[in-house]
Amino acid sequence: MHKINLVFLSFLSLLFLGGCTQLKDTKTLFLAHTLPTSHPVHLGILEFQERVAENSKGELVIKVFPDGQLGSERELLELLQIGSVAMTKVSAAAMASFAPEYEVLGVPYLFRDKTHLFDVLEGGVGQRLLNSSRDYLLQGLCFYDAGSRSFYTTGQAVKTPEDLKGLKIRVMNHQMSVEMVNAMGGAATPMAYGELYTALQQGVVDGAENNPPSFVSSNHYEVAKYYALDEHTSIPDVLVIGTKYWDQLSEEEKKWVSDAATQSVVAQKQYWKESVEESMKILEEAGVQITRPDKAPFSEKTEGIIKELAEDPKMKPIIDAIQSDL
Repeated sequence: MHKINLVFLSFLSLLFLGGCTQLKDTKTLFLAHTLPTSHPVHLGILEFQERVAENSKGELVIKVFPDGQLGSERELLELLQIGSVAMTKVSAAAMASFAPEYEVLGVPYLFRDKTHLFDVLEGGVGQRLLNSSRDYLLQGLCFYDAGSRSFYTTGQAVKTPEDLKGLKIRVMNHQMSVEMVNAMGGAATPMAYGELYTALQQGVVDGAENNPPSFVSSNHYEVAKYYALDEHTSIPDVLVIGTKYWDQLSEEEKKWVSDAATQSVVAQKQYWKESVEESMKILEEAGVQITRPDKAPFSEKTEGIIKELAEDPKMKPIIDAIQSDL
């Protein structure tokens, strides 16, 4: 487990009494995440919260702490592991640092389209990934739509991989994202998301990559006026509960939570669809130059990533199952 500030942990342990409270016939689980309350994934979490209350007839309650109130994604996963917080929502990229099988979801151009993506995530492969983190004290419950990531730049449009040559592109602190941008010819630059607006504005980086709702909600479109919808990755979000709490729930309580998670996915997908449509409209009205480049050249540049990952005997069966759409 990664190190984390002991004073902060002690405070949280006292505050949350282990991420859960029990009052008479009501049990409350604390769910923390990093997204703003306007985000479509947060709206999906509110749907989950409502469904848990309905399924349990008020016996089980989810209390949500958004906006990174309790820490970053990595910190929240660590808090789940030690039992200071019961639940969180994180990117599958963050989960890969704790449960290696999640790394497959970051492979560029692995999924043919959104239908293929969710056929996989809601099938046997998806369940295998959700369960793969149990050895790390984390139980996945469901996947939320986090869209597809594409490049946005400040100085020029990206129409082919050659247009990325020499450009400093901000990426998540995620090794596969670094390898992807470098393979395409860019200079991958890991950087905290909160620093990115200023970095784009001052020319510290020449661009970044993200989905439309995040591009808009961050206001990065104010300084990056070119958006190339190459849709290189479709890394979902994951709703996670610490096994310290999951294993303490009764079978009936687990069913309330599992059913609520499944039910919330349907609503969250619709929230995401509406958010993308609204975001694209905002970008167009703001004068952002939107291009839809041929994806084949970008995909060809990154073929080595999936080949290398497939050399891992644990990863190859997952990749084969995804590519054969099992």
